[in-house]
Amino acid sequence: MNASAKELAANFDLEKLTPEFYDDPYPTYRALRDNEPVKRLPNGTVFLTRYDDLVTTYKNTKSFSSDKKREFAPKYGDTPLYEHHTTSLVFNDPPAHTRVRRLIMGALSPRAIAGMEPDIVKLVDGLLDAIAAKGTCELIDDFAASIPIEVIGNLLDVPHDEREPLRDWSLAILGALEPVVSPEVAARGNKAVKDFLTYLETLVARRRQKPGNPERDVLTRLIQGEGNGEENGERLTEKELLHNCIFLLNAGHETTTNLIGNGLVALHRNPDQKQRLIENSDMIKTAVEEMLRYESSNQLGNRMTTEKIELGGVMLDAGTSVTLCIGAANRDPAQFPEPERFDIARTPNRHLAFATGAHQCAGMALARLEGAIAISRFLARFPNYAVSGRPVRGGRVRFRGFLSVPCSIG
Repeated sequence: MNASAKELAANFDLEKLTPEFYDDPYPTYRALRDNEPVKRLPNGTVFLTRYDDLVTTYKNTKSFSSDKKREFAPKYGDTPLYEHHTTSLVFNDPPAHTRVRRLIMGALSPRAIAGMEPDIVKLVDGLLDAIAAKGTCELIDDFAASIPIEVIGNLLDVPHDEREPLRDWSLAILGALEPVVSPEVAARGNKAVKDFLTYLETLVARRRQKPGNPERDVLTRLIQGEGNGEENGERLTEKELLHNCIFLLNAGHETTTNLIGNGLVALHRNPDQKQRLIENSDMIKTAVEEMLRYESSNQLGNRMTTEKIELGGVMLDAGTSVTLCIGAANRDPAQFPEPERFDIARTPNRHLAFATGAHQCAGMALARLEGAIAISRFLARFPNYAVSGRPVRGGRVRFRGFLSVPCSIG
């Protein structure tokens, strides 16, 4: 086993992944963590798998930059995808990152999120009623994917009859963030950015004419900025505004879909934990944290070194592209006892599913709320649910989730 693990680590190439890896990447992550935790890949980039190394990288924003212009220019060229990803909150350093994040966080305050709970409960119960009436369930399309699209649609106050294309646009744009992007995937991503921008220009123009409540409507808040037009107030440029609306949908959509889908499948595959949660519904918060750790929705992050620096005993030159493997760090035995075990009562559980430091996910409280409501109410309504066929993975390494999960509801 040790020799094969060393071989697995030695041969690992993020640009040449096998079907087995997409199905279950964790043996490979374990082999890398044990043998080559700071792994130099054939393309010259570095791949990190240890928890402590990820935390160090996240927290040292001076030496490890989130700005992606240098990395994405050769990948995308002069395209809508390049413009989008280099304007988004998540792929920028301060001060641009700080400015945009502050505006978004103002509309995602604890009070604002608490105010969303009744609407999310109503949405989830409506989906559960539809599943009960149908008598069967496709877990992703019928349930997991339908929740965040509506929640983000509400946040931006997108009219209900205009929401249908949102999910496909999101999947197409995020699909182009994979380590290897085919011409077809790139074309689909670029078209999605263009179509999304065209739609948002119309939505923003309508909102400028008729503003919403900035306490609840993120789009109105982003348009109006801070300071009510005073000299020191923060405003976004039109480009920043449009692209960060796209970012909000993408960040809140696929990751939360994956949290709900991965969580319900993990409970099905661990019947003792499923029964434990049925009998102790007040454990839903720690259960959601364990779902986030055990099958992290977002498995990879990226940084670029700005100076020569030592990390994990390895010297990295300035300009080195670094991939942070969240999925591996969240199963690091140095941080999590028995990391391969799914334990809904695990505490402490300082996982990195939402990153840490300056770039910690701005919407994590909302994602936790959506996950807790969706999973607890599904379980209460259909305690005998079971995966009834082979789940289909999304075929991606950065975002780990399912495309479809056939499900019986008992």
